[in-house]
Amino acid sequence: MGEQADPTRAADVADAMRELARERFLPAQQRARAAEDHPLPLWHGQTSSQPSTVSFMLRLLQVPVGARVLDVGSGSGWTTALLARLVGPGGVVLGLELDPELAVWGAANLDACGLPWARIDRATPGALGRPVDGGWDRILVSAAPRRMPAALVDQLGEDARMVIPVRSTMHLVERREGRTEITTHGSFVFVPLR
Repeated sequence: MGEQADPTRAADVADAMRELARERFLPAQQRARAAEDHPLPLWHGQTSSQPSTVSFMLRLLQVPVGARVLDVGSGSGWTTALLARLVGPGGVVLGLELDPELAVWGAANLDACGLPWARIDRATPGALGRPVDGGWDRILVSAAPRRMPAALVDQLGEDARMVIPVRSTMHLVERREGRTEITTHGSFVFVPLR
């Protein structure tokens, strides 16, 4: 456990990021800056994460074709679309966004990509994630809680992975054979998880 992504999946992530350019998921006034490798503002204090961080998280998540994936803090819809591209039409991706205006805008951005096996819903205030029978195969969290949220760990299925920044440290949570292992993978800056 705790291994880095294999080269095949890294190539899949790179292909997805080329196909689903960040520019498509930014407000008009930010689109010219889409190639800059740093966070860009959306609104209400939310940001579009820098491409190198998104790539790192997706490679660490090791998303298999056909997986059921939860995207917590889906924002502009970019990560939800990338996850949908990785799982393919046999998978399912649910993006959750707490900010109602951002959730509507992100859903429209996602709809424009023609990936009907993915959707973005408004997150339920006061609740983390959305449990499903059998648990999620992968969970991506793009906002930082102050401590590891047990509510999200509990939503992982068997042979599942979650990538989540806790405070300023990236964590990989792996669930296998009824055991949960957590490893850390560098420092990053994210907006707080609300």
